[in-house]
Amino acid sequence: QLAESGGGLVQTGGSLRLSCVGSGDTVSTYIMAWFRQAPGKKREFVGTVGRTGGDIVYADSVKGRFTIIREVIEDTVHLQMSSLKPEDTAIYYCAAGRFLSIVPEPYDYWGQGTQVTVSS
Repeated sequence: QLAESGGGLVQTGGSLRLSCVGSGDTVSTYIMAWFRQAPGKKREFVGTVGRTGGDIVYADSVKGRFTIIREVIEDTVHLQMSSLKPEDTAIYYCAAGRFLSIVPEPYDYWGQGTQVTVSS
């Protein structure tokens, strides 16, 4: 029910914009979140946004560099990433859930992920 797009290869300091599109009314109904997972590491919280576009929470590691934008009418959530660093390299996933959480387990729906690679 969720599909991410927008990943790719970018140099350090560059920017990327990821998008997550939901089927039906998934995005407009649920709390949305972004997570990422680097090779050999656990899935890591990036940020979350409430149903109306407010209540945005970011991980400390991305605060000030990443922005979550919720397009209610388009049923889409974007993750605008700037000042990218090599340590941001990971597969990025969007998730939908009924409760705000910084751990992945409570989320009900997940996209397939999109690869982001930041070269040094």
